[in-house]
Amino acid sequence: MDCGHCGGCCSPHGGCGETLALTAEELAMLRRFAQIPFLPMAGKSPEEAPVFLEDGEALAEADGTALLGLAGKGLIRLDWDIPLSNFGYEAYKDYPFHGSMALTARGLAAVELLEIQGIEE
Repeated sequence: MDCGHCGGCCSPHGGCGETLALTAEELAMLRRFAQIPFLPMAGKSPEEAPVFLEDGEALAEADGTALLGLAGKGLIRLDWDIPLSNFGYEAYKDYPFHGSMALTARGLAAVELLEIQGIEE
């Protein structure tokens, strides 16, 4: 059900006047999604935090937790069954599960607000 304001206040993720709290790791990953809205991911199992590699190196465990946090806040989508087309997952060969992550409409709105309004500490 839509209240007619922002389109989100009647959703489970909130909307009008809502404050969005992000950890430093979540904010860093959200800024990465602002540059590239679709990213690869992998993991030992879909039940664990996803792994995102940068320059062939796995980011810190906190970043995997940050990805779960962003997904839980509705800002990104984790798709274990949709690997990126034409992406070589060679760097992810140690991980049996390959998928993709995508910025959601809510995530895009958050990125746009960050660019316009900035953040409060």
